[in-house]
Amino acid sequence: MAALPAPVDAAIRAANDHDTDAFLACFSPDGVVDDWGREFPGPDRIREWSDSEFIGVDVTLSVTDVNQSGDETVVNAEVGGRGFNGPSHFSFRLDGDRVSRMTIRA
Repeated sequence: MAALPAPVDAAIRAANDHDTDAFLACFSPDGVVDDWGREFPGPDRIREWSDSEFIGVDVTLSVTDVNQSGDETVVNAEVGGRGFNGPSHFSFRLDGDRVSRMTIRA
């Protein structure tokens, strides 16, 4: 399993800690969450999404695999909480030391 880049590790840790502010701090100012084709650009929209569908429903992410391909880190995780439960793929793109895009697919 590849090592997680620091911004990806921080985002996953913040999600598991249910710390929305720390999660948002992992993203670049123009960062985007793509949740099955629904895009949430910028911190305000990411917060709204997270409050209703991610950290706000007590998400837990148990990483099962990590693959690095070019500038993309793909994390396979078992998702738990009061929302979606089951295996998911999280693809992260970085802009320096921040996440510029997090794409979620199962």
